Amino acid sequence: MSESDQLHLFCHKCGAELTPGEGSFYVVRIEAFADPTAPNIEDGMTAGEVSAEIDRLIEEMRAMSAQQLMDQVYRRLTIHLCAGCYAEWIENPAR
Repeated sequence: MSESDQLHLFCHKCGAELTPGEGSFYVVRIEAFADPTAPNIEDGMTAGEVSAEIDRLIEEMRAMSAQQLMDQVYRRLTIHLCAGCYAEWIENPAR
């Protein structure tokens, strides 16, 4: 039995079984990351106000898990789509 016979893949959108080696599906890799620019600091903010804002954000983050924090910064995933679902998805990926 070959490795491809043991691998079971399904379309992420419709659930159709996908067979490796047939050329009938697409592998879609999605990478998302938070805005990399530095936050805006309003003119006229004192060092104390900036420090207080940083402290507020740190306190807010204390209630979050490491995974929740990472998901806000960076996320990468791979999905498999059958040819039909891919044709529909590629035209409007945000849908």
